[in-house]
Amino acid sequence: MKALVTGGSGFLGGKLIHDLHEKGWDVYSYSRSQPKNLPETTTIHLGDLSNLEKLKQACKGIDCVFHTAAIAGVWGPRELYFETNVTGTENVIQACHAQKVPRLVYTSSPSVIFDGVSHKNATEKDSPYPKNWLCHYPESKAIGEQKVLAENGKDGLSTLSLRPHLIFGPGDPHLIPRILEKAKKGRLKIVGDGLNWVDMIHVNNASHAHILAEQALCEGRAGGEAFFISNDAPIQMWPWIQDLLKAAQLPAIKGQVSASTAAKAGSFLEWVYGTLGIKSEPPMTRFVAKQLSTDHSYNLDKAKKLLGYSPIISMEDATKELHLEHNA
Repeated sequence: MKALVTGGSGFLGGKLIHDLHEKGWDVYSYSRSQPKNLPETTTIHLGDLSNLEKLKQACKGIDCVFHTAAIAGVWGPRELYFETNVTGTENVIQACHAQKVPRLVYTSSPSVIFDGVSHKNATEKDSPYPKNWLCHYPESKAIGEQKVLAENGKDGLSTLSLRPHLIFGPGDPHLIPRILEKAKKGRLKIVGDGLNWVDMIHVNNASHAHILAEQALCEGRAGGEAFFISNDAPIQMWPWIQDLLKAAQLPAIKGQVSASTAAKAGSFLEWVYGTLGIKSEPPMTRFVAKQLSTDHSYNLDKAKKLLGYSPIISMEDATKELHLEHNA
């Protein structure tokens, strides 16, 4: 069996390549930058998602494409996100059809259904796409997801979408390092009442879910469906962060700001940065303010039933691992 992983130089993509390799797959990577620390047998394709011809070449003879590549973030030009997350995804779909790839697994995000309010034990059925978006990333990912799901059953292509939430684990270059860096600079403040519950997912579990998704498509299950994926153990976000800072021997967060104040500050800063054409990310945005102050937990019944998903590393063990990794 042959798999192509877009975003092979990324955190999730790299882990998925290792796991597929261990299961005996012939694995191919597609990314803009040279991946590091991949199995020696990995075939590496360097290219941008805008290059349809390179994608077609990379998809030749492939049994499943795992499309993990994306531009993430909360700030930047709309065209930047849409070029990669929408047009790039369209190109992946075209390449799959051109080379008769039978299966496509798309890595999405729960942010595609985020409407600025709390989602607690949310199900896929009861979580429609919002009418208004707080930033370009979730909008572009939602459009990409819809395009992938719409292709299910066309010309022999089976597709589905996974929505992992806040991926972390060994080697995480984004989520946890960003929290620790802000803490070191004294820029962390509790937003809202500090009681919100959030789902996260260890990278091992996210990779595991992708492999299960391919199996489900191979067996004729789950085509055209989207699935929330997490560690299935919501944590109270701010106490969890405080414990992480303690383990890393960093000062506890002392400042606190109301959700409404943070959202107003985000709106103002977005206006200032947008008006002045400042490219760097504002210290606060509306999306971040609402993400930090609301609940984000998801019901995994659908993933358990159709994918056979359950975490292979618990939230408790994953947290212990994280504390050991960052203990100074």
